[in-house]
Amino acid sequence: MRPAKRRLFLKSATAALALPALETFAEPAKKDAGQAKCKRFVAIGSNLGYHGPAFFPKDTGADYGTSELLQHIDGHRNDFTVFSGFDHRAANGHKNWDNFLCGSRIGSFSLDQQIANQVGQSTDVPSMQLCAGEIPSQKMCFSERGTPLPMLNRPSVVYEKLFGKTKNPEHSKYLLKSGLSVIDSLTQEARMVQSAVSAADRRKLEQYFTSLRELEKRMGKQLSHLAGDQVKVDYELPPYDPVTPTLMLECEQIMLDLIHLALQTDATRVASLFIAGLGQVFTIDGRTLRAGYHALSHHGNDPDLIRDLVRVETEHMRCFDRFLQKMKETTDAEGRPLLESTVVLIGTGMGDASRHSNRNLPTIVAGGGLKHGKHIASDPEQENALLLGDVYLSVLGQFGIETGEFSGASRGIANW
Repeated sequence: MRPAKRRLFLKSATAALALPALETFAEPAKKDAGQAKCKRFVAIGSNLGYHGPAFFPKDTGADYGTSELLQHIDGHRNDFTVFSGFDHRAANGHKNWDNFLCGSRIGSFSLDQQIANQVGQSTDVPSMQLCAGEIPSQKMCFSERGTPLPMLNRPSVVYEKLFGKTKNPEHSKYLLKSGLSVIDSLTQEARMVQSAVSAADRRKLEQYFTSLRELEKRMGKQLSHLAGDQVKVDYELPPYDPVTPTLMLECEQIMLDLIHLALQTDATRVASLFIAGLGQVFTIDGRTLRAGYHALSHHGNDPDLIRDLVRVETEHMRCFDRFLQKMKETTDAEGRPLLESTVVLIGTGMGDASRHSNRNLPTIVAGGGLKHGKHIASDPEQENALLLGDVYLSVLGQFGIETGEFSGASRGIANW
């Protein structure tokens, strides 16, 4: 093959490898899925964090007195654990919010994607990344190669991605079968030139073949999904997408509803929701707040600003309360409440937005078969203090993933 043709072919192969379905070249080694206690994972991250004094209980253990914010989810006390004093020992500042799910180094393989590699490949959508409000510069989820994954902030687009194929399954089957035909042609073409290229290019082609096989496998799974009973969903979207900043709280609730629906129908098993926080001024219960959300987070200990900030955060907790209730009322294929087989993490990469501090990150973990009902505190002043990565290690263990280390943490949470 002439060099120009070879370069053209490899350029075409590279373009194919850029497709989302071809993100992973090789099938990662997995633990025995039969050892896993959980099948689903949800991460909810708040861009501006939570006001610590209103979030953290004063007492630790099982008999802690509830806090101003946690009182709104106290009806589920036995279904979640509160953590204080935990963080990644990462640098401070808004730009380091992105450490939330990946640890002290931005771009590390994020918690949700590690879980998606284990449980997500058997579903039509291996993982979905959502945003309530205007999509900001912050990133929440990172692939194994350190690529930040894009977020969707339009409920109608999310709904179409999850359930759109059920509207015209025959057309979807036609597109998938056409795609499989194209893959077959590409494979044949690649095999024809394999003997005529250099050793380095042959290695690239082997990676290409691996990617084609992975894509073919995924498309085959999508066809099998379409061949089975079609999922019937009964959820009415609003007549418009609440994407303007002032409608962020409404969008948050709809996105949580869609996550619940996706988990219930097994459309996906891994989902994340980024709760944006910009300059929007909310009107809550008929009263317009004193300043925009971002300005409230920089309250400087002004009691009036703190009051309004906690009012916004109360709405987040009410949304979370409703989500937990739906997860408890819905059963999975084994007849168990969905929450029992789902780990739900709600937290933030920002400990104190007023000081741009990334220490002491407010964190709650619910469901997943863990022993809940308590407040666990870590003393950051201790030399060997537990890290947020220890929480994540225990979460990974619920999915049968034994990594031994997460961003400097190696112990996990004992007796949890």
